[in-house]
Amino acid sequence: MGIKERQERDREAVSRAILDAARELFVAEGFHNVSIRKIAERIEYSPAAIYGYFPSKDDIFFSLAEEGFRLLGNPAEVRQDPPSKEAPPLERIRAVFWRLYEFSRDQPQYFELMFVDRSVPRISREYERFAFTRDCKQQIVEQLQACIDAGELPNSLNPAVAMRALMVGVVGVAVLRLTDRLGPQEDADRLAADVLNLTLAGLRANVPLQSSGFTDCTLETTPVVDAQAS
Repeated sequence: MGIKERQERDREAVSRAILDAARELFVAEGFHNVSIRKIAERIEYSPAAIYGYFPSKDDIFFSLAEEGFRLLGNPAEVRQDPPSKEAPPLERIRAVFWRLYEFSRDQPQYFELMFVDRSVPRISREYERFAFTRDCKQQIVEQLQACIDAGELPNSLNPAVAMRALMVGVVGVAVLRLTDRLGPQEDADRLAADVLNLTLAGLRANVPLQSSGFTDCTLETTPVVDAQAS
């Protein structure tokens, strides 16, 4: 291995250490309460050295969020076999949102940063960097429209509103699980499946949606209300 390759490997290792330390601190203490100095202390580096890798704490979060979204969309991370292209559109929609629940269970730290912590910067600030999340959102909306076109969902349904309803239901169960708000006899997986099935059944039954007119549904969610209030 040459000097340049060794230097690149060492730089990647330090960058990885910074991101791992920051992720753990952000989740344990909240993004707002973690400083660059605290991250540096965790890996026994100077704050100046951290700035040599990331210009700001926000940039560290954006790197973690980018990793998280790519893990969310990585087929290798999916536990269940994805439905085939010949599967009904509604089954493909079910698989998309079940994957979101799986992600919350398998990558809880990433999920909490991306969907729960109210103090993190909005990814919309990094418009180009997170263009792939908007593409993913558009694909889900198009799949919901395919369900409408196939007669599996009502013609009057707004697919963007339907996507939001499905997401909120799954994220809600994930947050209950992450914050230990489930009863001793409750199974989070079964509850998530129930919520997903009920929401899809309601959409199929043409239950009126009060939030009609919502047109810009991003994959980043509004931070969840503090679980301590529940």
